[in-house]
Amino acid sequence: MNCIIVDDEYPSREELKYFINNFSNIKIMDEFDDSIIALEYIEANKPDVIFLDINMPKLDGMALGKIISHFTKRPFIIFITAHKDYAVDAFEIGVFDYVLKPYSEERIVSVLKKIESLEKKSVNKKITLWKDSKMMVRNIIDIDYCEANERETLIYIKGMQYNINCSISDFYKKLPKEFFFRSHRSYIVNTDKITEIIPWFNNTFMLKLQDEKVDVPVSRNNIIQFKQIMGI
Repeated sequence: MNCIIVDDEYPSREELKYFINNFSNIKIMDEFDDSIIALEYIEANKPDVIFLDINMPKLDGMALGKIISHFTKRPFIIFITAHKDYAVDAFEIGVFDYVLKPYSEERIVSVLKKIESLEKKSVNKKITLWKDSKMMVRNIIDIDYCEANERETLIYIKGMQYNINCSISDFYKKLPKEFFFRSHRSYIVNTDKITEIIPWFNNTFMLKLQDEKVDVPVSRNNIIQFKQIMGI
């Protein structure tokens, strides 16, 4: 897995390179202080991961992220910024993570492990689900969300419903916790699929997901952990 860094602040790039080189096996292909040049490089070289600052001259990171989000083969975007106010907009375009400056070693290492874990086990890990009377094999990481339905669990992938004959609690044990969060007693959500976080009644949230029309709730009991995971 390889990456590039797009950040106009030299000290910030150096610090991030230190963490990547010392706490992961991710290869740094190049670094850029100009987002337009970075876009040309991305189109030509297709890095797996982009560490992207939001406050960039010429073309800001959010605009660049929106362009990248329309690529057929989309790299994972990790926003690195001193501004927390853009988090909701960032997840609307499907970013992988959102990291605040100044960097916390624990937070950066967690993100690096999460992205490496995705490559190593989640992308190719399969699961067998039922649809009507057929057994369908799907990638776990493609699951958008899960919903409890008495003694079985309903699984949603790109608007299609499947089911598995086990409780939602038992199914949650099978999922990689780097990407799946038990947002509610009746729901599990793939945090990589979240596009919008909507404040709701009693300090809760509703989540909009790419490829799904149904909103997924976050219960009051899970709000604190959810905010920590999403960098809110």
